[in-house]
Amino acid sequence: MKKYFSFITSILCLTLILSSFTKLSDPSGELMGKALKEALNTGTDKAVSFLNKPGGYLDNARFKIPFPPEAVNVANKLRAIGQGERVDKFIESMNHAAENAAIEAKPIFVGALQSMTIDDAKTILTGEDNSATMYFKTKTKDGLYSAFSPKIKTALDESSASKHWTDITTAYNKIPFTRKVETDLIKYTTNKALDGLFLKISEEEKDIRSNLDSRPTGALKEVFGWVDRFKK
Repeated sequence: MKKYFSFITSILCLTLILSSFTKLSDPSGELMGKALKEALNTGTDKAVSFLNKPGGYLDNARFKIPFPPEAVNVANKLRAIGQGERVDKFIESMNHAAENAAIEAKPIFVGALQSMTIDDAKTILTGEDNSATMYFKTKTKDGLYSAFSPKIKTALDESSASKHWTDITTAYNKIPFTRKVETDLIKYTTNKALDGLFLKISEEEKDIRSNLDSRPTGALKEVFGWVDRFKK
């Protein structure tokens, strides 16, 4: 009986020791915030740099902005009458406008990082694999739209995309028995550009959560290692 109680006591002591060790190994809220901000700063830098270059949107199927879907019959009919080159030039110009605007995202992301709290950081770290992306989307989408929209308008004008669109819709609207097309080109391009940006950020977030090589600093290794253990 004494041996039995001694065994139980040993188990309880070991449990308490392990519990204490686990608590001690948990990173502090301050370290969590530091690591998450490091990760997101790197991730958003990579996302912006990737998209803010020639072909960043246009040459990548995941991010390429297509002809406005509600007007796809316009493209089809124009291609059918030998005006496919005009359609292609328009798509190129629209994507280049998004590429030019991508740089506007960086200061807005920096502002969102500065306002992030320790509670925000812990919720994001222990949440879904796209929790940081969704946090950014909630905090920055309105500001990003306001920053992207004028930049995209300027880029569309300078690249003649607005003219291409006017030419396309004018030519299409002259075709007998067709329903006239009225698409807000700036709104459409801006929203699609933001969709691509958040998609790229989500890929960067997933990479740092799943790839040990994407955690170069001590803070990243400790905190995301803790996240790995937390989720098991």
